[in-house]
Amino acid sequence: MAAYFEYLKEMIVAFFQNLGTWFRMRWADPWGPVPNEFAQYNSLFANYSPNFGVGGWIFFVLFAILLLALIGGICFLIFWLIRKYVRFRKSSISEERLKQEVERLNLELYQTIKEKDRVLGLQVRSLGVNSPDLGEGNQVLEPTEEKKEETKEEETDENDVRFPRLTLVDQKYAGKEFKTTLPEDAQNIDLAGICARFRDFACSQMGLYYTLDTIRVFFAAMGTGKIIILEGISGTGKTSLPYALGRFFQHNAAICSVQPSWRDRSELLGYYNDFTHKFTETEFLRAIYEATYRDDINLVVLDEMNLARIEYYFAEFLSIMEMPNVAEWNISLVAAPRSDDPKHVNDGRLLIPQNIWFVGTANNDDSTFTITDKVYDRAMSLFFDNKGVEFKAPFTEALPLPYSYLKSLFDNAKQDYPLSSKSLEKFQELDAYVIEHFRLAFGNRIMKQLTEFVPCYVACGGTELGAVDYVFESKILKKFEVLNVAFLRDELIKLDSQLTKLFGKGEFKLSKNKIKLLIKMNS
Repeated sequence: MAAYFEYLKEMIVAFFQNLGTWFRMRWADPWGPVPNEFAQYNSLFANYSPNFGVGGWIFFVLFAILLLALIGGICFLIFWLIRKYVRFRKSSISEERLKQEVERLNLELYQTIKEKDRVLGLQVRSLGVNSPDLGEGNQVLEPTEEKKEETKEEETDENDVRFPRLTLVDQKYAGKEFKTTLPEDAQNIDLAGICARFRDFACSQMGLYYTLDTIRVFFAAMGTGKIIILEGISGTGKTSLPYALGRFFQHNAAICSVQPSWRDRSELLGYYNDFTHKFTETEFLRAIYEATYRDDINLVVLDEMNLARIEYYFAEFLSIMEMPNVAEWNISLVAAPRSDDPKHVNDGRLLIPQNIWFVGTANNDDSTFTITDKVYDRAMSLFFDNKGVEFKAPFTEALPLPYSYLKSLFDNAKQDYPLSSKSLEKFQELDAYVIEHFRLAFGNRIMKQLTEFVPCYVACGGTELGAVDYVFESKILKKFEVLNVAFLRDELIKLDSQLTKLFGKGEFKLSKNKIKLLIKMNS
């Protein structure tokens, strides 16, 4: 074993001597030949190894393992440092490229806006509305002498019209009186007749199949409020229903696709662009404005409305349309009015016409936001859980329908089929039961919707208890989805019995099925 330690000492001395020699040679001649010291190491090993003994060989193996581990560690450290440096360089390069890409996109956006404004300006000028020339950066150029001669009798605004799309609507209806008349075969049609006719129209002309009760609920919802939500699984005909209804009324529904990025009302209505000095108008705003010129039914569809939070971008409409005085249904567009603003934009505000309904479609999946009680309480909702069953119907023509006629049908229904005192008393008793056992109240808003929905539903051919059942299921039991139903299982069973006690066996099928579903989902 002593021979091993002597060998180890000689090896260490030889190693450091050779290392010093190597550095001196590299300093004197970096590209000179590299000396081969392995022969010296082999000679030392050959001289001492026969005398190692068992202990010496054990130490030799251990030292060799440690040496290899040290070399491996040094190599790994060098590799890690090189890798770290490469990643840092890539990150720096990527950041620089990202900055360049942002600058490029900003330039493209600027050029796109400029081109859009140029095209809109051409469209407006083609309709006889004066528009100034735009130069680089959307700056208004000074008119030439020639242009001054052409416009010397006219007054021009320094920034041109700021509502190009709404101005086009003004031009479209200028000097025209829009009047919708009922066909000869539908002069005295009632709500039940309209529901049946639309069902046959959707089947015969569009290949869409809806139950009569679904259509009754939709029309009764129209008589109750201006906001309707159609929700359910994809592919059940939610968007197709208002689209087909627009075709039926011979005025196509405006389809506005909601985007996940929507955060406020500007996404819905547009905004004033200080850069272009114009109001960036949306299809949603254009549809509302065009409805002010028409006397028929106008439907605006917010497709997949819960891709973004509804209470963010639609909050203003939820509040406005709760005002009892419809003369206060104004939305503010610009702060200061101008003489060239659209005809129906007064003092920078637009009055929402009464002949318009907002229909939102909503999918229930992981890609969407939950619709809050704030929205449900202010809207009428209709759930689609399956596709319509195919049936045959005779070929049915469309029905151009004046808003005034439909409104008169709703008003007459509320006079002819008011909610009976007996049903109202039972509903109030049900309200007290729900408050006591579930700490949920119906509220004045739901009671008002009940008194307006029931008559319209009955006039559409439904029953009073069927309408009350629908309101209870869609307005009250909907709130139970956020409760801990597992702890309320027994109370839900008692609620089912209470419904039978109040309204009779075989009634309130929608609500009872909902209760069973809630119990099943949490069992």
